[in-house]
Amino acid sequence: MNKHIALLRGDGIGPEIVDSAVLVLKKIAEKYGHSFQFTPYLIGGSAIDETGVPLPEETVKGCLSSDSVLLGAVG
Repeated sequence: MNKHIALLRGDGIGPEIVDSAVLVLKKIAEKYGHSFQFTPYLIGGSAIDETGVPLPEETVKGCLSSDSVLLGAVG
């Protein structure tokens, strides 16, 4: 299985949660012969800081083109 996963790390504890989940998914891929491709996108406060909006169009497009979305906390 080869899947593309959009990573929305968000704010607060979100980045830690997403990073830990990615480690688990990498172990699953290793054990069961899967392949996961991870692409980070901006959302929340970090998106506002970099782009001026909380949900940039690039994030929306990236999520829609992915097989799955992994969302951390957004404050």
